[in-house]
Amino acid sequence: MAGEDQLFPDHNGFDFKSIQKALKHNRKSKSLRGASTISQQVAKNVFLWQHGGYFRKGLEVYFTFMIETFWSKKRILEMYLNVAQTGPGIFGVEAAAQHYFKKQANQLSRSEAAMIASCLPNPVLFTIHPMSHRVATRYPWILRQMNNLEGDEDIKDLLKEK
Repeated sequence: MAGEDQLFPDHNGFDFKSIQKALKHNRKSKSLRGASTISQQVAKNVFLWQHGGYFRKGLEVYFTFMIETFWSKKRILEMYLNVAQTGPGIFGVEAAAQHYFKKQANQLSRSEAAMIASCLPNPVLFTIHPMSHRVATRYPWILRQMNNLEGDEDIKDLLKEK
């Protein structure tokens, strides 16, 4: 959440402020900025295909609405952590923890978790081993965001064990 969607506990699947910022940025710049929430990424990763245009984006809106309606935030986050690509041929945080750090995901340090999160959205290009420039500069930022979000009650509730 610290790296991808800090408002995840509070929105209904769509972060309209981020969407507006991305549209404004993308009109002015050659580099594209995305605004997909964790819920939208789950919709894409579980039900759809990776690339596509407006048609796929329209389906993503539909599936995002459906999963936000029928799944809890905890379930959406669990699905995200299990299906997100975290390296070349590596899917899910558990697989990434085993591959990169030779340990279970629940044993990762905050820094190790931040490194995995920093390889998103392109874990084939943004690598942990060897550490790409993007991962090296982004994971300390994610650690700071983790610290900033630590006291958020909605996030605490979401991350509580059952």
